[in-house]
Amino acid sequence: MKSAAIGLCAVVALTAGVHAQSLVAEADLTAGRSTDGASAGGVQARVLGPIGHGWRMTLEGTWAATTDDDSDAFGAAFPYDGRVQPMEAYVETDVRARGPLLAVKAGRYRVPFGISSRADYGYSGFVRAPLIRYGGNFALSNTALEAGGDILLGRPSLSVETSVGTPVDAGDATRPHTVDLVVRTQAFYRSVIIGVSYLDTKPNPIGPFVDGRTRFGGVDARWMRGGIELRGEWIAGQPFDGVTTTGGYLDVIAHRMWMGPVTAVARVERLDYDAGAFSMHPRRYTAGMRIRVAQQLAIQIGVLHQPSGLADGRTVALDAGLTETIRF
Repeated sequence: MKSAAIGLCAVVALTAGVHAQSLVAEADLTAGRSTDGASAGGVQARVLGPIGHGWRMTLEGTWAATTDDDSDAFGAAFPYDGRVQPMEAYVETDVRARGPLLAVKAGRYRVPFGISSRADYGYSGFVRAPLIRYGGNFALSNTALEAGGDILLGRPSLSVETSVGTPVDAGDATRPHTVDLVVRTQAFYRSVIIGVSYLDTKPNPIGPFVDGRTRFGGVDARWMRGGIELRGEWIAGQPFDGVTTTGGYLDVIAHRMWMGPVTAVARVERLDYDAGAFSMHPRRYTAGMRIRVAQQLAIQIGVLHQPSGLADGRTVALDAGLTETIRF
């Protein structure tokens, strides 16, 4: 496992060396432990930057493993399945003329539904993905990826983004090949950003009872002022025919000047999976912080309460993770 992580870093470093004057390479080395019985470690490495003629590239790979596959600890943005695998790998460009903004992306990228980027969930202060964004809950998955093309058209204040592709998911919750459609509309006014998203795809074939299509709609919003950010999503739909999944979360992220290296975070969330006798209705409440102990070293600590129980049956867990970022 250690050799695989080192090899992944080496590939990124060598790739960055080809275009050292324009591309940037970085790697996040992570280790963590949760009192719900899960320990984890991993490395996420990426190369990004301009490649000429107005185009930019992103190339990302990951290796991560956990001692407890039933726990969702540390799975906020990457799969922890013990395999080296690619994540995002795409090129993009945009045209900023006097008329509408046109942005084009092609390759392998995260499903552009709602608040979906790696930076939104990876090492932001939260160790776990929201319940509604963890694939094991018959919901959306933060490790869902598309291979295809994405076009964004509009103005900074109002835009429409459309993605057409086929699933190339990372991790164990993988969807079969099909034609996917994702549409997202976003608008902002002063300090408020609001988005509306829709996804139509095929479900992960976890058993013979899975049939039909996966269809979700969602609303997301952000507000920021004076070092305080509020963000959240509400998502509803069907993971497959005959069942529904509905849920959402609200995050508070605070970093004021007097807090120094500390960023405080809190989350309130719910999920309702209605499937007859197999229904589940978890609620979860999280409070934590991200502490930058050095320029490239940070600690994430979170205490969460889930009345319905966690991986080992406890209702309260303490998650702690250490991340070092290396830039070449």
